[in-house]
Order: sequence, then C-alpha cells, then structure tokens
Amino acid sequence: MPDAAPQITAALFDFGGVILSSPFDAFADYEREHGLPDGFIRGLNATNPDDNAWAKMERNDVTIPEFCALFEAEARAAGGELDAAAVLARLRGQIRPAMVEAVRRCKARLKTACLTNNFVAPDASHPEGRMDPESFDGVMDLFDVVVESSKAGCRKPDPRFYEIACEELGIEPAEAVFLDDLGINLKPAKAMGMTTIKVIDPDEAIAELERVVGFPLR
Repeated sequence: MPDAAPQITAALFDFGGVILSSPFDAFADYEREHGLPDGFIRGLNATNPDDNAWAKMERNDVTIPEFCALFEAEARAAGGELDAAAVLARLRGQIRPAMVEAVRRCKARLKTACLTNNFVAPDASHPEGRMDPESFDGVMDLFDVVVESSKAGCRKPDPRFYEIACEELGIEPAEAVFLDDLGINLKPAKAMGMTTIKVIDPDEAIAELERVVGFPLR
C-alpha cells in the first residue's frame, strides 16, 4: 500500500492579492490614467525578476528613493514614463473580509503564516510595508508567523523563503497548503511538497481551501 498523504497542519497565505485586493488592479488603474500600455508595469516587474528595481526593493537592498530612480529608469528603457512614488502610493488595497474569516477559522485548527513580498515603506501604515499587527483590523494577529521579504533578505519565489516559513512553524512542506495569486510563487512551493491554491477568484479559492483542510471556512 502507498504511504498516506501527510495531514495538513498549516495554512500559508500571501498578503497582497489574497488577503488584500490585488496590486495588479492598482497598476492597471495607473496605466489607464497615464496612457501606458496595459500590463506595462507588470512587464517591468517580470523583466530580470531576480535583480530588477522591484526585487531589490522587496529584499530591502535599496532605499525607496533609490528604488524610484531605478524603476523610472527601467520604465524609460521600456519606452514609458512613470512616477514610481505615485505607483507605490496606489498599493493601498482593500481587505477581503471573506478571506480574513477563512484565515480566522484556519487559525482555530491549524498553524497559520503570512508569506509576503513587501518593502520598508516611509509610511509605516502602508499595507505593502512591514506588517504592523495593529493595522488592518487585527488581521496580522491571526498569523502565528509572518515572513517578510524586507526582513528575510530573500523573496518569493526563492525556495529559501518557503523554507524559512516551514522552519518557523516547525512543519514539513508537505504539511502545508499555500495560497498565492501568482503561479510563479506557487511553483517552488509545490515542488517542495506543499499543496498549492492559485487565488484568481477569492470565493473559489476559499472553496478549494475548504476541500483541502476538511472543515468550513465561511
């Protein structure tokens, strides 16, 4: 008989695009308002993804002013003009209450973690800056562990980022289910043995998570 699949003991959640509305919506709004091609900003972030301006910012390798200069230079090289600080200011997304309730119910039965690529924002309350447990109506209190790229010195999809989460939770990767809105971030987690869920429609993702964990989340 084959070995039984490991029991899920931990639920891991991305922040922006899962708990918070997608930053891609903010990018699209900026592009539309400033006459940039659809997907221009996402294209910048997908070019040289391990060493571009956005990656350096999320690893805390550069200051915000340094990031702005680099990001604006990348935009010019790609044939566009943008105000990097204004793009960052757009990232104040909206909390998804149904997903927060799912995290809360997971917290009652499982270990929980937030795995976020973020940056050190000048405004400490910025949702994509370092997480403040008092922010977002106590959402961050629902996580046993918060792994932030700006503190860890690495970022998704670097496998080390997921290893840190597992080490801090005291679990093996096969014991975890991980939700993220980007396939590129899910791929290494799946390769490590995690169960993965891509969040496109939050309600569908919650339903899939219910099937994985085996208890109601709504």
